[in-house]
Amino acid sequence: MKTDYKTIQVEIKDGVAVLTMNNPPVNQLSGHFVLELAGVISAAFDDESIKAMVLTGNGKNFIAGADIRQIKDIQTKAELLPILNDNNRFLNRIETGPKPVIAAINGNCLGGGLEIAMCCHYRVAVKGIDLGQPEVQIGLIPGAGGTQRLPRLVGLRYALEMITIGKPINSEIAHQRGLVDELAKPEKLVDAAVKVAGRFISGELNINARATRNRHYWIPSAAEKKAMMDFTKAMTASQAKGYIAPFKAVEAIDKGLSYDIDADLKREAELFADCAVSDVAKNLIGIFLNTRAAGRLPRIEGVKPTKIKKVAMLGGGVMGSGIVNLLLKGGFETALWDINDDALKKGLASVRKTFDYPIKKRKMKPADLEKMLEEQLTTTSSLEDLKEMDLIIEAVLEDMKVKQDIWKKLESICRPDVIFATNTSALPITEMASNFNDPGRMIGLHFFNPAHRMQLLEIICAAKTSDQTLATSVAFARAIRKIPIVVNDGPGFYVSRQLGGLFGGAVYLTADGVDGAAIEAAILEFGMPMGPAALADLTGIDINYHVNKTFEKRLGERYKIHPLTELIFQTGCYGRKTGAGYFDYGGDQPVPNPKVTEVVQNYRRDLGVQPKAMSKEDITDAMLALGINEAALMMEEGICDRPQDMDLAMIYGTGFPPYRGGVLRYADKWGLKNVYDKLLTLEQQYGPRFKPAALIQEMAKSGRKFYEE
Repeated sequence: MKTDYKTIQVEIKDGVAVLTMNNPPVNQLSGHFVLELAGVISAAFDDESIKAMVLTGNGKNFIAGADIRQIKDIQTKAELLPILNDNNRFLNRIETGPKPVIAAINGNCLGGGLEIAMCCHYRVAVKGIDLGQPEVQIGLIPGAGGTQRLPRLVGLRYALEMITIGKPINSEIAHQRGLVDELAKPEKLVDAAVKVAGRFISGELNINARATRNRHYWIPSAAEKKAMMDFTKAMTASQAKGYIAPFKAVEAIDKGLSYDIDADLKREAELFADCAVSDVAKNLIGIFLNTRAAGRLPRIEGVKPTKIKKVAMLGGGVMGSGIVNLLLKGGFETALWDINDDALKKGLASVRKTFDYPIKKRKMKPADLEKMLEEQLTTTSSLEDLKEMDLIIEAVLEDMKVKQDIWKKLESICRPDVIFATNTSALPITEMASNFNDPGRMIGLHFFNPAHRMQLLEIICAAKTSDQTLATSVAFARAIRKIPIVVNDGPGFYVSRQLGGLFGGAVYLTADGVDGAAIEAAILEFGMPMGPAALADLTGIDINYHVNKTFEKRLGERYKIHPLTELIFQTGCYGRKTGAGYFDYGGDQPVPNPKVTEVVQNYRRDLGVQPKAMSKEDITDAMLALGINEAALMMEEGICDRPQDMDLAMIYGTGFPPYRGGVLRYADKWGLKNVYDKLLTLEQQYGPRFKPAALIQEMAKSGRKFYEE
């Protein structure tokens, strides 16, 4: 047979064809690759000199799943089902063909990659790689036999867990559960697989008995299946609200696992297609693709980032200690600076505390932490010790003079190419950089609390931030495994102001007679992790008040603080930190705070406002309209002009429900004409805060969308 193909290299060893897949960057199952793979396998089946095949990959991946870009633009089931049926015929051909196929799993084996491996007659894997069916995370289910073959290999319980949650398992666990038949060292993997092929050729192993479709041991009885499925359905209903794929996966397994696997595969394809053409899947696929593309800006295309090795952290408080955690895990030489030895001692204790969770979960040993601290971390109270740093991140007191004084001292100490980054959440970075001889070296790196867990990193360009500084900051974000969203300097930057817009309508509705509990319930029902009152109590009502005062001062009349907000601030109840805010936290469970309740009731009484019933839909419409408008205003101001980045920022930074795609994706679905009309109505009711942005008006008239596909 032919041995030279575009994406597959073929080597013949003792009658065994070793097929090494090479479809950069991760061996994705793209259309041309699948066609070539099918052709190579068919050629091997037809060649009488070939007695068996070994299928393996190159690099870090066996097959890392399908190329979902091929799916995202398909709009109808009629268009998709023939593709799925062709794919199933290809996989069935591997499983039921005349010669054994052994999977030599060299690296990550995910999604369609695992489905191919399960069609093979034997699986040898190296240690430490991942195997899984993560499709549910992008709104899909396994669509090439995963819901039917996986339970036959590992049993119903483990298959349900892997498919409905989408979390991969490592090869050692896969071996214990029967998904992998044998483990091998990387350098011995192919030889081990060829040896297995010899066992088939000699007749020691039987191809039909080893076919996954014929493995009936794990198929449960009707009673066992019903009990497990009833439990899974209840869990899915409570945990997967708003999503489609987990329910479709459960349905595929519940109605499948029969002795007619071909009928089960056909049903699975139908259910996969239901998911693929849904808005939820389109949204989640869009988030996945946009996440991969985050930080790839035309402005820095071709700009080579500066290599960062040494990083200093100024301030060892809650935020600073979380950032040090990231630096240590990222392998950076790290210096922690604080004002004196006592502060450093507290900072170091805080850094240790950020590793409590991985140590508790046995993902890290205490000895490993001590070694990391000893080898990578130094502490100092002298700025002079930071002169050889490549990057310095500041998270000290939120005071412009304090920050500028520190930066001015550092500018005289450090190399001219060091990057200065501030973690400020409110102060103008352009003003902060104005004292520098070279303001191009300053940038904002806005981490979200807790810094070592939150995925988003908001990168803020000051007026004179250089392209080199930006490119290096984006590369640094990826090095510490953050999702970089780049915006321009402005009050609140992007996330804080957008969240203020999204939740800012709550006080207007409350003042209009709407029950606060109804507002909280509506927002939770929409899919946000908490309502506006609960979030205000968590972040601090006083902090929110001062941020809003800044908006009022710098952005004008539209942002004038609502009189009811003033009255609530004056109660001195600032949230959890004072024991009470909108809620009282003195008991076992939070309850409405009588002081705030009284303030609201008195305010309404003085204005003659009666209690007002409002549906959940009307509540969320009012709040979403204001949030969409805020995004449009920031686009007009040049804060950010990339809808995909703006939506990612809200999803990863605030918990906006991913299945809804983001604020602007939601706006497109709602229709900009409807958004505009809603804003006009709200402006008449509540005043200039809801006045439609010029961009919203223009889009409503022209029919444009934020996402022009």
